[in-house]
Amino acid sequence: MLKRIGLFILTNLAVLIVLGVVMNIVSAVFGVNFSQVAGGNQSYGTLLIFAAIVGFSGSIMSLLMSKTIAKSTMGVQMIDRPSNKLEAWLVDTVRSHAEKAGIPMPEVGIYEGEANAFATGASKRSAMVAVSTGLLSSMNREEVEAVLAHEIAHVANGDMVTLTLIQGVTNTFVVFLSRVIGNFVDRVVLRNEDDAPGAGYYITSLVLDIVLGILASAIVMYFSRVREFRADEGAARIMGSSRPMINALARLGGVPTDELAPAVKGFGIAGGMGSLFASHPTIEERIDALQRLR
Repeated sequence: MLKRIGLFILTNLAVLIVLGVVMNIVSAVFGVNFSQVAGGNQSYGTLLIFAAIVGFSGSIMSLLMSKTIAKSTMGVQMIDRPSNKLEAWLVDTVRSHAEKAGIPMPEVGIYEGEANAFATGASKRSAMVAVSTGLLSSMNREEVEAVLAHEIAHVANGDMVTLTLIQGVTNTFVVFLSRVIGNFVDRVVLRNEDDAPGAGYYITSLVLDIVLGILASAIVMYFSRVREFRADEGAARIMGSSRPMINALARLGGVPTDELAPAVKGFGIAGGMGSLFASHPTIEERIDALQRLR
């Protein structure tokens, strides 16, 4: 747990450093004075630029660092050279699925944990697929093949980049709207006539950052659930039948599963399910969609 917290803090620190560098570059090139963005007289254009930089910086940094974070926080052991028949089979299966999906061969890894698997990486050319020891011990080979096909479909569909862009857009609107409304409360409702923003601006913006951020998370999770259905369909196409994926999901519904790290939570075979903020649909919904596909 301490290791994950430390990496989380370092990641956010890196985001803040990069954000500062980027904002300085934009300020120098375009003449945008971000120190005035919090003031009551800023233009909406300047504020929108500021909001976009803040909104996209965190999501893009998370994407670029997702593979490194996953390896470190989850203890993924990469299979550079297979040392046994199981590892050789895993690598061969991923290679075969990748060829069918028309993508470059991803890195392959194994980690200790309950049944789960995930894909991550900044692009199709730098992807990684990892499976847990719990998944390998609880499923037969055809079911594991279907799970690997599901993860390859995530990579082929570009889901990592798609969700990063969606997260960036929602973050941008959270930052933008919270400050526009905060300025309105400060200037119109509380009648602050000073050049500098007052307490009403800061308090309102902070509260709305939290409230709108929660609503934005619901939007991102909705798209995550949609991508899960698409990845299931992709697995069925790669396998040549939806039955292996249906069997894998049915098996998954009856075994313990681990919660994945936030950086890869949306790209696992299992995740938080059954609510507005779930990254995955329920097992029943996914099986029903595959049965209709058949």
